[in-house]
Amino acid sequence: MTGFIIRRFIQAVVLIKCVLIFVFLLVHLSGDPARIMMPDDSTEEDIERVRHEMGLDKPLFTQYKIFFRGVVLRGDFGESFEHGEPALKIVLEHLPATVELATSAFLISIIVGLPLGCLAALRENTVYDKGLMIGAVVGQAVPDFWFGLMMILFFSVKLRWLPPFGYGNWEHLVMPAITAALFHMARLARLMRSEMIEVLRQDYILTARSKGLTEKVVLFKHALKNSAIPIVTVLGIDLALTLGGTVITETVFAWPGVGRLTVAAIHSRDYP
Repeated sequence: MTGFIIRRFIQAVVLIKCVLIFVFLLVHLSGDPARIMMPDDSTEEDIERVRHEMGLDKPLFTQYKIFFRGVVLRGDFGESFEHGEPALKIVLEHLPATVELATSAFLISIIVGLPLGCLAALRENTVYDKGLMIGAVVGQAVPDFWFGLMMILFFSVKLRWLPPFGYGNWEHLVMPAITAALFHMARLARLMRSEMIEVLRQDYILTARSKGLTEKVVLFKHALKNSAIPIVTVLGIDLALTLGGTVITETVFAWPGVGRLTVAAIHSRDYP
């Protein structure tokens, strides 16, 4: 166990080192950062002064050492070109909105996806099963941005039930959360169906039924419990994917999270 933890720790250190190198080089990929952040009418003297203040006139390796020490020792990722504030501070200010959206989407995918998968398994090869699985396949195939735009068109423009964008109360959260949950909800439904069907064909389920146990006890005490083992593993991965996959949803619904901040930073070339 100790050896496993040490290996994992070393792998994490190497990965973080590689990510920091990539982030550092990203700032220099599109030209001189000092020239990017200065207005178009700036003189060469002004640009050179800013370049010196930012340490960009030093050799690249020296700049990386300064950047690495700042990140590791002080958590300093540099200042935003656009806002003139520490980049980490701006990200942390937008993080709660992303966590709120991702958590809501994750809960929706569980609350809706797992029961639908169970229902499809219990009605195997019926119209309900085929209809639910067709819906699940479509849910995995539909792009988030298209689905989000269709929800805005229907629920905001046509019916005027929900606000089309913004951040505030639960009404602003409904459509973004459903959009972000769609893919994971569909995948959980398909996975739950396949696992439940496999468990229902096991001998111990037949034994439980032959002992006279009610169908409710057989399903919830035996079948569902054993079907949930692989689902729990997938849920951990889904939570991470949901948290990191809200970029498109936040952009469509103008949700003030890290995803929308990232897109805005790309457009303004605000690399830090």
